This record gives sequence, C-alpha cells and structure tokens, in this order.
Amino acid sequence: MRTQRQTVSIFLIILTFLWITPIVRALDPSPSQGKDPLPSWKNTTTKKSIIAFVEKVTKEGTPDYVLPAERIATFDNDGTLWAEQPLYFPWIFAIDRLKALAPGHPEWKDREPFASVLKGGPEKAVAAGYSGMNTIVMATHAGMTTEEFNQAVNDWIAVAKHPKTNRYYTEMVYQPMVEILAYLREKGFKTFIVSGGAADFMRPWVEKAYGIPAEQVVGSNFTMNFKIRNGKPALVFLPKWSFIDDGPGKPMGIHYYIGRRPVIAFGNSDGDREMLQWTQAGGGARLMVLVHHDDSAREWAYGANSKIGTFSDSLMTEAKKNGWVVISMKKDWKRIFAFEKAE
Repeated sequence: MRTQRQTVSIFLIILTFLWITPIVRALDPSPSQGKDPLPSWKNTTTKKSIIAFVEKVTKEGTPDYVLPAERIATFDNDGTLWAEQPLYFPWIFAIDRLKALAPGHPEWKDREPFASVLKGGPEKAVAAGYSGMNTIVMATHAGMTTEEFNQAVNDWIAVAKHPKTNRYYTEMVYQPMVEILAYLREKGFKTFIVSGGAADFMRPWVEKAYGIPAEQVVGSNFTMNFKIRNGKPALVFLPKWSFIDDGPGKPMGIHYYIGRRPVIAFGNSDGDREMLQWTQAGGGARLMVLVHHDDSAREWAYGANSKIGTFSDSLMTEAKKNGWVVISMKKDWKRIFAFEKAE
C-alpha cells in the first residue's frame, strides 16, 4: 500500500504536469504557435496578405473555411518555382540533346532551326521562337520510350549547370516559393504543378526539389504509342503534342487531371492568366498570385517586352483590377535562391 507521502508526491507530479504543459505548448515554435513559416520573405503587405488568407480558409467555424479535401493549390513552374532566363530550362535540355545527337544527323548543319541553334547560344533559340524550338524538341525527344526519357532527364539534371550562375538547375529554384509550398502543405493543402513544360521533363526531379510528387504534375504531354520493344511493353513518344498545358489549356489540364478548381493559384506570366481567372471564378475565398521579375541585381528584370515569361501590361492591369496579389521579387523577398544570403 502507498504511504501518505507517496500519494502526496504523485499528486504533486500530476499537478506540476498539468501546470507546465500549457507553458510548453505556448513556447512550442510550430507554425501555429508563432514560428515564421516564410523566413525568406520580407515582412511586407504581400507576405501578410498570403498568410492571412491561408489562416482564414483553414480556420474551422469561419465563413471562409475550406474543407481539407477542397484545399487545392496550383503553381506554374517556369518563372514561378524556378528561374526561366535566359531561356526556358526544358529548351536548354533540348538544345543539349541536339548537340549530343548532332554527329548522327549531319543534315542539321544546313537545316534551320537546327543550324543556327547549334552554332549560337540561347539568343539563337529565343530567335527561333516557339515554332523553331518545338521542331527541335520533337527531333530530339520523339522515338524515346518513357523510361529512356526519364533517364535522360535524370542524367542531365544531375550535371547540367546554368550558363550565368554556374549552379545546377535544381539550385535555381526560388527559396521563398519552396517555403510557400511547405507552408500550404502544413495547412492541409495539396500542391500541384500546372506548367506549360512537358510533364515528363518535370516528374523525375520535382519531388526532391519542391516536395511535389510526380503524380501531382500537370503539364504538356507528348502523343505516345504502345509498343513491344525487346520483348517488353513500352510507351514511345511521337513527334506531336497530345495536350498543351498553357494559356487556356491550364484550366483544362486542371479539370482533366485534378478534378477540382484551385483555391490558390500562382503564376508569373501571360500564360498563367486563364488559370488565375478560372480559380477566381470558383466563388468564395480564392487567392490568385503573380510573381513579378523586377530584380535585375539578384535575378532578372523583365516583363512586357520579354519573349521569355512575358508579363504584359494588360496582365498587370487585370491583376490590379481583380485584386490579385503581385509579388515583387525586389521588394518582397529577402533572398531569391537558397545559396544567397538573406538581405
């Protein structure tokens, strides 16, 4: 049997536990208890408005509360989650493949757009435009199986470096956006990439870079054939797109592959306009965000006159009219890349 002293000791232990637990919880540095979920962001109105929206739609018992199953957030990739200058990175991948395959295609030396791109740098690819680069993409990707293409992307992403920074391309991701992705997932959102780039180009590496699994990538898709190669079933790319996930294609891709209208959508260019329009049209609380590239010192400053990531004046006007949030890289981000020191 317990002595009276033992009983008193047990009671004091229980009382101490009940007294100290609320204090420990109050000091717990979890996001819900005061830890800054976006440390690479300056404490501007932009950051405050994003956090306020997320807190509002995830707080039960409020008029704007969004059920966990409906918490969908979509993100463009090029120019929104990672850099896109001096050329879209998937195009650089295609150019590197063009150079690697060129010895087996002597006819490319005298045929455009191959000849100019092989001889010149990124500026020649920009001059070739979407039509010219599409020709190169099809010439370098068609005929590959999905497994072969996946391996080619993995091999490239492991060694290729950006022409200006000499950093691996996966180091060119925007640290503030990585934090947004993590914050939204912590709040119960499912995060999707909805990009004009080829889905098969992104799926091999996005989970490691962003925490987004391959099955949550919506992108442009190649037409494919099912074939038996070396006695095994294979999916083989044909020189034709089956779906272009850009502009009006983005809401279609969201409907086809996600099946729910986003509550939050992030983009950075005219190609994301329809995705943001579609998101806002859903009614209720919605957050539409555009990343504006206006920092020539730490990244690039470009907009209406750029052939890469065009952010037209009409898009800015529409953003202001409709209450979309516009992120200023220069004013809103302490740092842009993880390898930088925060301002």
